[in-house]
Amino acid sequence: MNWLKISFKIVAVIFLSFVFFLLLLFRNDIPKDEIVEKYSLPESHFIEVDGINLHVRFLGEGIPVFLIHGSFSSLHTWDQWQQELSPYFMTISVDLPGHGLTGPDDLQRYSIMDYSELILRLADKLNLPKFHIAGNSMGGAVAMQVASTRPDRVLSLNLIDASGAPKPEPRNIESSSKNNSSRGGGAWIFQLAGHPVFSKVLLKCTPKFLFAMNLKQVYGDESKIPKEAVNRYFELMLSEGNRQATLDRLRSPRNSDIDFKRLTMPTLIMWGKKDTWIPVTQAYLLEKAIPGSSLVIFDEAGHVPMEEIPTETVSKYLSFLGVEVRPKYLDEPNILTYAY
Repeated sequence: MNWLKISFKIVAVIFLSFVFFLLLLFRNDIPKDEIVEKYSLPESHFIEVDGINLHVRFLGEGIPVFLIHGSFSSLHTWDQWQQELSPYFMTISVDLPGHGLTGPDDLQRYSIMDYSELILRLADKLNLPKFHIAGNSMGGAVAMQVASTRPDRVLSLNLIDASGAPKPEPRNIESSSKNNSSRGGGAWIFQLAGHPVFSKVLLKCTPKFLFAMNLKQVYGDESKIPKEAVNRYFELMLSEGNRQATLDRLRSPRNSDIDFKRLTMPTLIMWGKKDTWIPVTQAYLLEKAIPGSSLVIFDEAGHVPMEEIPTETVSKYLSFLGVEVRPKYLDEPNILTYAY
């Protein structure tokens, strides 16, 4: 019987150690006011759209460009792009519901279709009949859905390591007509957050090291990760209601219906070759699916090249939009034409 007592003690020690470990990781939600004060920007605005108080950042004047972030991210991911684009365009970045300073939606409208409808209604509210749109990761799928739903309003489309590419194998009769490809490719964070047990643990015990590991996954060169980025990603996730919103979003269907034949506007596809979340093979599928699209591969970048190599990527985007890239940074730019 001694072995039973010993086994029981070992199990008890392991269990208590696990409980103690979880208590160390326990994190309360950070009050919304505190997060807004810390992470709002001088150009931040809060605009009510369909009962959601959207955090929107405007920078620049001219033809509008919407910038749509990916899963677990926020409009801060576009900071350097907005700085570079704003001399030529009115840039509009948005915290999608369940992210950043926008926070959760009481009606849990977190699908690709929901997000795309929200962007279109925001454009209506801002009286913007036509606009360019760029999106990264999940935001790329949202951008495609916007362009597929209202191609008459989208001047050009920019897809950066975007989700939502068509499946390579032919669809059979039983397969759904909806584009419900898995989120995040092989990224472990999506699997962990979608697990019925671990997701409940993550709801209250959210370790900061997961966000550090996450950023190392999405950057091709981890030495380029800004020191403040880990804190920002971590604290914005802990903003009141965002963790629950994230779990609700990952449990709900993607609900997208992208008709690639309707994406006839000028389209630029950009991809980091070292992307481990959505591999570069997806870029070629998108290039094949979207008529007349152009593809640029960045050999040393990962999943968020607009963050990792902002100058190189935004110069390609500016050239695509008709702004001549300056051979010397101090030279005056020459504006040729816009994709209108």
